[in-house]
Amino acid sequence: MATGDLFSFQAVLINDDRLPYPMNRISIRLLGLILSLACIAVSAKAPNIVLVITDDQGYGDLSCHGNPELKTPHIDRLHSDSVRLTDYHVAPTCAPTRSALITGHWTNRTGVWHTIMGRSMLRANEVTIGTMLGEAGYATGMFGKWHLGDNYPYRPEDRGFQEVLRHGGGGVGQTPDYWDNAYFDGSYWHNGIPEPAKGFCTDVFFDYAIDFIESKKDGDDPFFVYLCTNAPHGPMHSPEASSQPYQHLGKGIANFYGMIANIDDNVGRMRSYLQKNNLEENTIFIFTTDNGTSSGDKIHNNGMRGRKGSEYDGGHRVPFFIRWPGGGLTGGRDVSMITSYVDIVPTLLDLCGVRAPQSVKFDGVSLRPLLFNNGLESWPDRILVTDSQRVRDPIKWRKSSVMTDQYRLINGKELYDIKVDPGQKRDVAAKHSGVVKRLRDFYDEWWAELEPTFSETTEIYLGHPKANPVRLTSHDWIANGSTPWNQRSIRNAEKRPSNTGFWAVKVIESGEYEVELRRWPREIDHPISASLSPGAAVPGADAFRTAPGKSFPAVEAALILGGKSMKKRIAAGDTSVTFRVQLEPGNDELWAKFIDTSGQEMGAFYAYVRKR
Repeated sequence: MATGDLFSFQAVLINDDRLPYPMNRISIRLLGLILSLACIAVSAKAPNIVLVITDDQGYGDLSCHGNPELKTPHIDRLHSDSVRLTDYHVAPTCAPTRSALITGHWTNRTGVWHTIMGRSMLRANEVTIGTMLGEAGYATGMFGKWHLGDNYPYRPEDRGFQEVLRHGGGGVGQTPDYWDNAYFDGSYWHNGIPEPAKGFCTDVFFDYAIDFIESKKDGDDPFFVYLCTNAPHGPMHSPEASSQPYQHLGKGIANFYGMIANIDDNVGRMRSYLQKNNLEENTIFIFTTDNGTSSGDKIHNNGMRGRKGSEYDGGHRVPFFIRWPGGGLTGGRDVSMITSYVDIVPTLLDLCGVRAPQSVKFDGVSLRPLLFNNGLESWPDRILVTDSQRVRDPIKWRKSSVMTDQYRLINGKELYDIKVDPGQKRDVAAKHSGVVKRLRDFYDEWWAELEPTFSETTEIYLGHPKANPVRLTSHDWIANGSTPWNQRSIRNAEKRPSNTGFWAVKVIESGEYEVELRRWPREIDHPISASLSPGAAVPGADAFRTAPGKSFPAVEAALILGGKSMKKRIAAGDTSVTFRVQLEPGNDELWAKFIDTSGQEMGAFYAYVRKR
């Protein structure tokens, strides 16, 4: 008997009024538990997991959620036979969501409260679900968008994922990514080594994930696939066949919807593969997204206020569908209680029978009682928090939402009864002062607990045996403004003082280090001062690489590191400038600049550091 049959059998017993008195509901639940444990005991494997998370796709960006234009038939079929969390909340932006989703900790606790500026690197002391499942015998793979650090010890291969194919930074074509990547025919880091791939990026990530499953399906160990598309994040590029049905909506939304249609096709392809290989029954399949819509709110936002980045529900209430036939999670049922991204790790560990390390205390809880519709009478009236910090250092109450099943307290001031006002149009704070006080008190305690952790910085390690040399990019500068986070910024020779910063580094071993400064990355080895021709266009919006590279007449390079301030002349045609410096173990700041004939300064967008 399959696990799903056991849960169905238990449900029938509980609802059968003809049962003799001794077979009360407690006895039946106990019987169901015994049968479930027996089934697990004879099962060859713990359940596999495939977790698909998309980027910038909101709750309303699915036809199963009423979108009048977009067609997502494969995800709709998944929705129809899944358990759905209909009041599930994440962060309003991508990297923070990912940090909580894979640790079970509040984003601000993990050190990831921004998408750039060194605030998108997951603190080294955090334990990911990749590590937890890997240590329990799972084969673990990560494919697509990581966005939690591109250097040791923050990369997915450092955080428990045994097989990795990823782009750099927060998106294809961003500063840490392989040079001139643009959604089609890119190069991606495969277990740390750049590898060219043919095709549209989403197709490539699903290809590698399926290949990984193919290599593991006949083994003794279950697998965990963390499959993270960068689509439909901008810039808006889509296979033309996918965007064509939406051209009447305009170029931008056509490509946004085209990317989602392509994701839908790939979800269908993955599910078909699992079914054909007899893997579907014992695979937990999850579809979710990382924040509210970036582009679809004007067409359909499910009646919500706000979009990506917003503290209102449209910024952080997203789809979450989970299906596991062998575990009884089927049938198309909604869970309306409020849930959160911090709940996912404890839930998956619970479903898979894996214990968390004793040192880990989750901020979330297992949702097993909600998923199996069991024990709901004791489910607490929870208070959850989300916010969008997107600043160098967190600010109390900034773009925050304190949430219960019924209420949303916005920025500590506005109160909305979400049950009667899901569009958050009528502020009822004046009528419910007791509710406001309760939620403000909770947030005050929450903030007071987290605030001491904000000073725990995330440094990039230099001289570590597992990462030497190290490639640094301006994406991770710590600055007071924005930073040059995409490759168009490099081509534009951005040099505003407000977005010039330093890299926070940690020297692991004493010794002599080479620091090579570049305006252009090693992939193209182009002169520092030279202009650069535009790159090739791809379908959709203008790619970052289509901007012409501006010249910058640099004559001098400057480096501050290890208590030393150094300068070197730049000759015509130089592609890099290399300094040698003696360093001792400890935390430091690495400042690197180029200076032109007029004294104008521009940050060195790339630095390569090697312990000799």
